[in-house]
Amino acid sequence: MDAAFLISAFVTMFVVIDPIGLTPIFIALTPGMTPAQRRAIAIRTTVIAAALLFLFAFLGEQVLGFIGISMPAFRIAGGILLFITALDMLFERRTKRREDQAEADDVPDPSVFPMAIPLIAGPGAIASIILLAGEAEGTIGMVSVLGMMVAVLVLVFLFFLSASVIERALGKTGIVVVTRLLGMLLAALSVQFVLDGIRGFELGLGG
Repeated sequence: MDAAFLISAFVTMFVVIDPIGLTPIFIALTPGMTPAQRRAIAIRTTVIAAALLFLFAFLGEQVLGFIGISMPAFRIAGGILLFITALDMLFERRTKRREDQAEADDVPDPSVFPMAIPLIAGPGAIASIILLAGEAEGTIGMVSVLGMMVAVLVLVFLFFLSASVIERALGKTGIVVVTRLLGMLLAALSVQFVLDGIRGFELGLGG
């Protein structure tokens, strides 16, 4: 399997899911909870998000085919969606929306909503896993993509476990800086998705 593709898959999923940006939201949604309670919520959240992303990785392309959407078209649409997400990250709009959602959703257990859906397994992550699974070559390629996704979710879980420490270490300014750097990376990756989609479309026409 091409190492560059694996690195790209990991970076794409890491940037889209954004474990660092989710950490303060996790703290806001679990106020006054004991470490054991937070750990239980972190486990449920990551397991539910993983199940959803696995489902879309295996069935996403078939669903697209059933409704008549080609992979090149989905790559272009997914790239545009990820570019919008990148703009939100660069201008802090995504962080503000997440904070507003954390305040608005007064639920005792945020594992399913809003943590797993839509904060982790949101439109960007779902589009990314479908795109990456579509680009994977054979069983080894699919296993590798899923491995990168699981690695990112493990990082999400570890960030959640050490949420308070990370928040103190980075501070508000540090989180903003990291989020904007990740936004720049995501913008470049989204453009690459669009270019790959256009290339696939042109090859389809040529065939």
